Amino acid sequence: MTYIVFLLFFYLTISCSPSSSRAQNANLNLPLKAVNLGNWLVTEGWMKPSRFGGIINKDLLDGTQVQFLSTKLNKYLCSENGGGTVIVANRDSASGWETFRLWRVNESYFNFRVFNKQFVGLGSQGVEAVSNTATDSETFQIVRNDGDLNRVRIRAPNGLFLQAQSEMLVTADYAGSSWDDNDPSVFKMTILPNSLRGEFQITNGYGPDKAPQVMQDHWNSYITEEDFNFMSANGLTSVRIPVGWWIAQDPTPPRPFVGGSLQALDRAFTWAEKYGMKVIVDLHAPKASQNGNDHSGTRDGYPEWGDSNIDETVAVIEFLAARYAGRPNLAAIELMNEPDARIVTLDALTKYYKDGYDAVRKHTNAYVILSNRLGPANSKELISFASGLDRVVIDVHYYNLFSDMFSNMNVKQNIDFINNQRSSDLSTLTLANGPLVFVGEWTGEFARNDASKEDYQRFAQAQLDVYGRATFGWAYWAYKCKQDHWSLRWMIDNNIIKL
Repeated sequence: MTYIVFLLFFYLTISCSPSSSRAQNANLNLPLKAVNLGNWLVTEGWMKPSRFGGIINKDLLDGTQVQFLSTKLNKYLCSENGGGTVIVANRDSASGWETFRLWRVNESYFNFRVFNKQFVGLGSQGVEAVSNTATDSETFQIVRNDGDLNRVRIRAPNGLFLQAQSEMLVTADYAGSSWDDNDPSVFKMTILPNSLRGEFQITNGYGPDKAPQVMQDHWNSYITEEDFNFMSANGLTSVRIPVGWWIAQDPTPPRPFVGGSLQALDRAFTWAEKYGMKVIVDLHAPKASQNGNDHSGTRDGYPEWGDSNIDETVAVIEFLAARYAGRPNLAAIELMNEPDARIVTLDALTKYYKDGYDAVRKHTNAYVILSNRLGPANSKELISFASGLDRVVIDVHYYNLFSDMFSNMNVKQNIDFINNQRSSDLSTLTLANGPLVFVGEWTGEFARNDASKEDYQRFAQAQLDVYGRATFGWAYWAYKCKQDHWSLRWMIDNNIIKL
């Protein structure tokens, strides 16, 4: 009887007490001093452009926006009405309807997606943009002139070339081979700037034969154990690691993504634990893209994340929570990075955040981080929702960039903005019984081309002073970057930042 009572007591004790995974961050030393391991498991080409160097036709990756000017008519090809009908060649200048987004099939074959998201193909009315899917019938070859790569002809699925017979008649029935200006099949191709350079672009660009080795070499070399040793030795207590939705299907994610990033994340946890650091896993790239930026894993820059994507995104979060719940250095899981308020509604976002929170709580008591929406959104819109949840953090991103306001500020004004406006913003979000606050991204770069080393030192120190008051902590963007002031490693090595 005594033994039975003991077993019953033991069972109740175990079932009512938090498991080691649920109690894992009870000793979390806040606020965190973190750095983002950007461009490691989610590609951002601007941070290391050389990674794309081996891709053939690397200026024609997925999402590249192109315009075609008929040399004979001196008019641009246009998807009339933005899509849903024929392609014409009657525009004197090019804007949205005259711009085509590439879906790369291989180095020279592409699908053309138009303004309203249909694909150009061959149909009953000739060359038209009416299909919502891209098949062989919507696949075209861009044939570039050897002497001028932006002088092109477009081979249609029937083997013949597109020709602008007149302003209202574009057909796919030309068999000639001339490159003369009066040839109706010759076009001048304009490639718009700021092309995407993300995970989809690099893996699809290299293709299934080369991409696996290219990516593995990058994962093995970009962030190493020595980096964790350096970070810990220089006062950092945590890392924020961006990941993409495809990591949950490792080692065989859907093409063009390749397997291996999950093992790299496993190594990061091991290295972080060895050097006494915590880990924030951040879903930077949910399927369908929440903001259209290359770091969202988008194929063509159209952000399409919404209600229909909630369940599959929650599944990724639950996969991560289940896998790392037993890691004692799991500090937090961030449910989504930088949702765009122009695309992601607050209702959809809070539904997802609640479902994602519940998925994490099935496995761990780690903090759950909710990223504020970017764009036309109230910075306090999540406070009421988050206040009803336990161990929740609101993530804000503060950059003195990407706006004419900052471009017109001198050094002192930039520093004053940190000390005054950013400080006030943080205070507004910090409530006694509300969620914690995390400055999940900031950088030492600002919109000045004439700043001295001392200017950068003062600008960085102002941010350290202000963001150091964030209740959950801060994370610098990023640890490594080709642009010096974006690289915390460079900033520390060059005595611009001291932690």
